[in-house]
Amino acid sequence: MGNAVIGHDYTKVKDNENEELIGLEETDKDFQKTLGHLHLKTPVEIQKHAAEALIQRVLKKNSTLFRVLVDTSIGPLGRDTFELKKVDDNQVQIVGTSGVAVAWGLHYYLKKYCKCHISWEGSQLKLPSILPDVDEIVTSNDRFRYYQNVCTVGYSSPWWQWKQWEKHLDWMALNGINLALAFHAQEAIWERVYLKLGLSLEEIEAHFAGPAFLPWARMGNFRGWGGPLRNSWHRQTIRLQHLILNRMRDLGIVPVLPAFAGHVPHDFIRVFPQANITSVDNWNNFEDQYCCPYFLDPSDPLFQVVGEEFLRTYEEEFGLNHIYNCDPFNENLPAWRDPIFLYTIGEKIYSAMSTVDPDAVWLMQGWLFVHSGFFWTKDRVKTLLSSVPTGRMIILDLQSEQFPQYEKLDSYFGQPFIWCMLHNFGGTLGMFGSVDILNRRVIEARKMENSTMIGTGLTPEGINQNYVIYEFMLETAYRKEPANLYQWLVAWIYYFSLLSDSSHKYHCYIYCRFADYAERRYGRVDNIMRISWQGLGLGIYNYSNVINIRGHYVITKRPSLNIKTWYWYDLREFLLIWENFVLFTNATDVNDLYRHDLVDITRQSLQITADFIYGDIVKAFEAKNVTELAEHSSRLLELFDDLEEILASSPDFLLGRWLDEARKAAPDAYMRANHEFNARNQITLWGPNGEIVDYANKQWSGVVADYFRPRWAIFLEALQRALRTGDKFSAQKVKRLIFREVELPFSYSTKEYPTQPIGDSEQIAMKLYSKWKQYWE
Repeated sequence: MGNAVIGHDYTKVKDNENEELIGLEETDKDFQKTLGHLHLKTPVEIQKHAAEALIQRVLKKNSTLFRVLVDTSIGPLGRDTFELKKVDDNQVQIVGTSGVAVAWGLHYYLKKYCKCHISWEGSQLKLPSILPDVDEIVTSNDRFRYYQNVCTVGYSSPWWQWKQWEKHLDWMALNGINLALAFHAQEAIWERVYLKLGLSLEEIEAHFAGPAFLPWARMGNFRGWGGPLRNSWHRQTIRLQHLILNRMRDLGIVPVLPAFAGHVPHDFIRVFPQANITSVDNWNNFEDQYCCPYFLDPSDPLFQVVGEEFLRTYEEEFGLNHIYNCDPFNENLPAWRDPIFLYTIGEKIYSAMSTVDPDAVWLMQGWLFVHSGFFWTKDRVKTLLSSVPTGRMIILDLQSEQFPQYEKLDSYFGQPFIWCMLHNFGGTLGMFGSVDILNRRVIEARKMENSTMIGTGLTPEGINQNYVIYEFMLETAYRKEPANLYQWLVAWIYYFSLLSDSSHKYHCYIYCRFADYAERRYGRVDNIMRISWQGLGLGIYNYSNVINIRGHYVITKRPSLNIKTWYWYDLREFLLIWENFVLFTNATDVNDLYRHDLVDITRQSLQITADFIYGDIVKAFEAKNVTELAEHSSRLLELFDDLEEILASSPDFLLGRWLDEARKAAPDAYMRANHEFNARNQITLWGPNGEIVDYANKQWSGVVADYFRPRWAIFLEALQRALRTGDKFSAQKVKRLIFREVELPFSYSTKEYPTQPIGDSEQIAMKLYSKWKQYWE
């Protein structure tokens, strides 16, 4: 591999904005010397059949309207390309460089020419009787479109079975994703390895976490919490992983597989008492039973033995694909700061991969450079990254939209990186996004001097929220310049009058893009709804600060007198948007995607209203006004009841579905109880004693009624009692009471919740808007 630089040189662009970028021939010469081997060897006929089957699943009887061909020669080396052409008999021919490229081309045509929509929440696929003419070639800007955070499978999909994964893999291919984590069943492989090394089954089970907490056990943050795992679980995940890998490989998606990062069970030292092992620092104050896994020093020869054994055992079961995720220091620090040690760590971790797979590429999440930036100085980062041959490591710049690291780390000192949007932490609900940043920084990173950027990525901790932002980000994979899509403005020229700054064309592109999204998502919209979505793009989806947004909302936080609420968008405009959504229900027939968004907008509006009422509660308490405190307290609890009602009307906001999926994913009765505990604890206490309480909270029907509301009821009663009696209010006493009476019992409860929606979302939203809008005036 030598020192070949991975990134294409996009620093020179032709004057004509519609022409392709130049300078590719020179960089493409290096492609086969660097990441060319990561192309799947799946025969084109298999990829073609996989793409045809996907089209059949998505379009059903309309799938006959599309012809498919996979031809690897049509585009530049290393970059997916698709060609769309209208042919005879009302058909569109899609030629792509891979199965993924074909699926991507289909989705592009459905969006751009047919105004259709496919998302996590559902689809709008009303095709015109005569397909629109098309003759277009699209080539990706980069080598990769990456997907998933290592935490996503914990926060969003721990219970998924094949039917859900199949649908999601289709979605991945339709959006051009060609590089994605495939992490199922690694515990089953580790069990085989540890048994071979001499550990007992009991010792291994004490190490593995429960299904909802596996990502953090894998990264050495803790051990055993929510476990153990049983053989029935391992058998089930092995079957699922085979299905996932087979489909990914058939479509042309490169799976990212796990590798040994150095974290081992506590009982490893019983078998190898002479091993050079250190204890990982305590993570988030987990108690001794669960904290501090051991870390095997990579300089110890045993590290190579374990790392090789894992990959060989993994290869025997699943095969290999040359690219491996490994995060040795996710929110924990190396035991030594010596550069020699850091160099050895990287060198030995990569050696364990490359000895088994000479073509190995190490993919590492760059979160450690954000989370522990005080330790990872520029010199230390360079030392670690230089321990691996240039081009044999890919860094995910994990939160590029808020805390980019690629510039200050000199484009990772020659190692290739992927520009990623993290966006969401813990799978929490709350509307926000950073469209202006996404629209500018991706292109700027690609063009910067000596850029080693090789792709774009989605790395949310949790999905199923704010879909518009993810679709917007996915389009950066083929978007050359914002002005290239200036045609979005043609139908909305009147919107110019609403903007006064000199960059109005640029802004109109973004916000009219949001209006187009609404039209595709709902099937049709009126001018008021278009303006509403433009307003969302201008306001709540245009966040540009560096303050962390992690569910800082009154209704979902543990009650306190010190909650700080804040907004980066105009609340009066948001109230008008809520009103427009409510009124749109009377204007035309609406689909399920609109109802989902109506519930989400109403949820967000009630969330904001609760912040207003909370401010009144704090003022009344500080003024020692018992009457006003009681009045405002009653109003907040009433709002919780209304929030519960609107959430219960949508299938996408039900605790019952999350719990039902958890139980159904269990292979036996023991695991059913374990799964339900995992599912409940993760979205509330997140640990035995609330170590990361509310981090992954969910504004779902059931959680609101039996978790959020009871906490506030106890807190508000305590405030009122303190004013009535004159006693000092004890926040710690109330906190302990809430833990004992609400939080801990919720984790262990077995109460069942509805799995089907109750009530009419449109009628409920209209009622709640009329009731609560006064608090915004």
